[in-house]
Amino acid sequence: MLLDVSPIIKLQGARIELDDDIGLGGAEFLGESYSFTEPLRIKGEIYNNGQSLTLNARVTGRMETECARCLAPVEADVDIEIHELLSRTEDGASEDEDIILFDGHEVDLDEIVADNFLMNTSGKYLCSDDCMGLCSVCGKNLNEGDCGCDSGYIDPRWLGLKEIIDRRDDGEV
Repeated sequence: MLLDVSPIIKLQGARIELDDDIGLGGAEFLGESYSFTEPLRIKGEIYNNGQSLTLNARVTGRMETECARCLAPVEADVDIEIHELLSRTEDGASEDEDIILFDGHEVDLDEIVADNFLMNTSGKYLCSDDCMGLCSVCGKNLNEGDCGCDSGYIDPRWLGLKEIIDRRDDGEV
C-alpha cells in the first residue's frame, strides 16, 4: 500500500490518520514461513515532526505458520506496535539506520509493516504446549500416536558424546 504523504511534507505538525487494511501475502524469515490469510489492520498516524515524518501505528490480524516441532499448521494473532522515522532521500537525510528513507511523495507501508512483523515475531510457534513433535527415526507425528520405533536409537553422530557421558557416569572421567 503506497501512501501519498505530499499533503504533510511541508507542514510541521500536519497529520495523516491511518485506518486501513494491509494485504501481505506471506513472508519468510530464518527458515520459517508465515502467511496472512486475511489483510492485517493498521491504525495510527503519520505526522510531520519538523525534521522528518513519524509513523506511529498498531497492526493487528491473524497469520498462519507451521508448528516448530511437528510441522502442523498453526494460527496465531498478530499484534505489533510500529514507531518509525521516515525521511525523503531528496531532503538530504543521513544514512542513519533508524530512519526509513523513501523517494518522492509515497511511503510503502507494506514494506514497513512486513519488516516490523519479521523483527517482532516470536519465531517459533507450537500447535500446543505439549506437542510431542516428530519421531527422529521415521518422522511420524508423535501427537497421532506411538510409531513403534526403538526409543533407544541413537544417531551415530551423537555416539561419541554418549560414550563420554557413559564414562563420566561410571567414574572413569
